[in-house]
This record gives sequence, structure tokens and C-alpha cells, in this order.
Amino acid sequence: MRHLILATLMLATPAIADPVKQGRPNVPEFQPAFAGQTRAPEQVSGVKPKVQDFATGLERPWGIVALPDGGYLVTERPGRLRLMGAEGAVSAPISGVPQVLARGQGGLLDVALSPDYGTDNTIFLTYAKPLPGGKSATAAARAVFDRDALHLTDLRDIFVQTPPSPTAAHYGSRIVFDRAGRVYVTTGEHSKRREAVLAQDLDTTYGKVVRLNADGGAAAGNPFGTEVWSYGHRNIQGAALHPETGELWTIEHGPKGGDELNRPEAGKNYGWPVITYGENYNGSPVGRGQTQAEGMEQPVYYWDPVIAPGGIAFYDGAMFPEWQGDLLIASLNPGGLVRLRLQGNKVVAEERFLRGKRLRDVQVAPDGAVLVLFDNSDGAVLRLSR
Repeated sequence: MRHLILATLMLATPAIADPVKQGRPNVPEFQPAFAGQTRAPEQVSGVKPKVQDFATGLERPWGIVALPDGGYLVTERPGRLRLMGAEGAVSAPISGVPQVLARGQGGLLDVALSPDYGTDNTIFLTYAKPLPGGKSATAAARAVFDRDALHLTDLRDIFVQTPPSPTAAHYGSRIVFDRAGRVYVTTGEHSKRREAVLAQDLDTTYGKVVRLNADGGAAAGNPFGTEVWSYGHRNIQGAALHPETGELWTIEHGPKGGDELNRPEAGKNYGWPVITYGENYNGSPVGRGQTQAEGMEQPVYYWDPVIAPGGIAFYDGAMFPEWQGDLLIASLNPGGLVRLRLQGNKVVAEERFLRGKRLRDVQVAPDGAVLVLFDNSDGAVLRLSR
């Protein structure tokens, strides 16, 4: 794991203090499986970022990605995609987006660029796809973006979650490319108990990280070349590749307690709904109230009470050298930006900013500033800078 080299030469070592004030755990009898798995000590980096409105007038912004030729693409959950200029000017809605189920937690969700965007202008979207009988599914699609016309062409699905669900919740829905150009899509298990058990069923794509071909080409007899990368997840709304190792890291919502940071490995089972560090919203145990079971992986880190995590990003910019290599997490509840200091695959410290702000996604800007999406009916993109 890369640590701050320049900053350790230039700056005083950040202070390590007591655990970040998180409140009373929902399930205090649950003990971590290893030291440092939860409630890491607070590390005060000394950074006091300046926060400004970068773009306003967005309705429930959900995903953001930087464009190599300047500016950003931003999704709005009701079903709009917009181009945002390098200085924050927001375009009219881009035409040609897929039809979405804008109900419950559904809508237009994440956005990502093709690794070859500079030559193919291809973007990728995830969304809640409406299906017959009032059902829906997490879907991923690709399209060609005409920036001048603000229009998408050649729109086609590359993944549709199975089976369709009657529950408009827990879509997961981050999309990330690995270094080989294959695509990871995260899914949720649609929240209801009868559906949550499907996170353990390898014949479904509920509660999974799936990996597939970016062109949607068939492989091994399935329509999208889809393989289950990992399973036993609840609702993964954050995913990012480690900038040095290329490993996938994810973060998912627990129930009442038990949000998890994971480093999913191929073929492994991450436990939901058999094991968890949380409880049901009514205070009853999830399943048998277990936190560990043979053949099931432990999270790298967990929170109780929750942070309700959204998007994540590894910081790899010049503006905040104190944060170099750290993991930044958008928090929906209690809200804010959570910074984790890592040593290898362990969390050793935590720091929080913008407490109380309902944040959905985080993006490191080309100049090293940090952009976060304020998830509100009158939402915004906020810019954190020196």
C-alpha cells in the first residue's frame, strides 16, 4: 500500500487519537473477528478543506465520472444524464438514455467510461430496468456519447440481473473496469427477506459482484459473458480499483449496523444474510445472529452504527498530499465524507468531514480537488479544495 512519501517529509505526522465518535453500537455484544476491524482510531490529518458549490440544480445526483477532454458526466436518479463543464456549468439533459424505473431506490444510477473512451467515445450506465409485471432489475448498458449533440447512440444492455424483482430497492449498481478491460458490476439483493437469501444462490445475480465482457459478447453459453466474481453481499454501492495493486475494493450497506468494506476475491462468499455485524431494523437478529461461519469471508472493516456508504475513491491527487493513497467514502447517513488510512489491507485510522451532508458519490478531480455529490431533491456537486 502506498503511503505518503512527500508529505511525511514536509508535514508533521498526523495525530492518532481516540476512535471517531460514532455513537452506541446497535449490537454491542458483537465483537470484531480481529483487532482493527471496526472503530479505528481517529487520525486528524490537519486538512481543513474549503467547500464550495461547484454545480447546482441537480435532482438526486447519483454517479459522476471525469472526462479526459475536460468536464464530467453526472447522472440524476430520476433518469437524466448531464454534461458538467470543467467549471461546473450543467448542460440540458443528454438524450438517448435508457428508460428507467424511477421508483423507490431505482432510477439512473452509475456512469463510467470505456478504457478506450478517447477513441471510441463509449460510456457505460447502470440503472433500474423496468420489466413486465411491475418488476425491475439492475442493468448495465453501453452507448456512444456524441458530446456536441448531447446524445447517446448505439445504446444496448450488456447485463441484466436475474431474476427480476418486485422490490424497487437495493440495486447496488456501481460499475468498474479492471486493468484487462473487463467490467465489474455490483448488485444488491432487493432488501426483502425472501429475496435476500438469493445472495447465497449462484444461479442468480442477487447480492453479487459480477464480471463480464465490456461488449456484452457471449461466453460459456451465457448472453453477456457474465461470471459471478463474489457473492453473499447485501447492497454494494461503492467500488473502486486500488491504484497500485489493481485489486477491487467494495463497500456495502448493512442492515441496522454492519456496513462492510471488502476486498472481494474470485469465488468467495461474503456471508449475507447468514453472517453480519448488524441486526434487523426492528432489533431482531438477522438469521441466527452470527458474525462468523466456516467458508464465509470477514469484512476488512465494518461500521456499527452505519455510515450508509455510497461511492468510494482512492485519493491519488496532488492537492491533498496528506491523503495520498487513502480511501474516501461518501456517507448518506449520518452523512459526510469518510477518510480511511490503510496499511496494506487493514484500516488503521478514520477521519470525517462534512458531517450531516447526505453524500452519494465521490470523484477525485484532475487537479486533485475532491468532488462529492450532495444527494437531495435540490442536489449539487460540492468541491473540496485548499
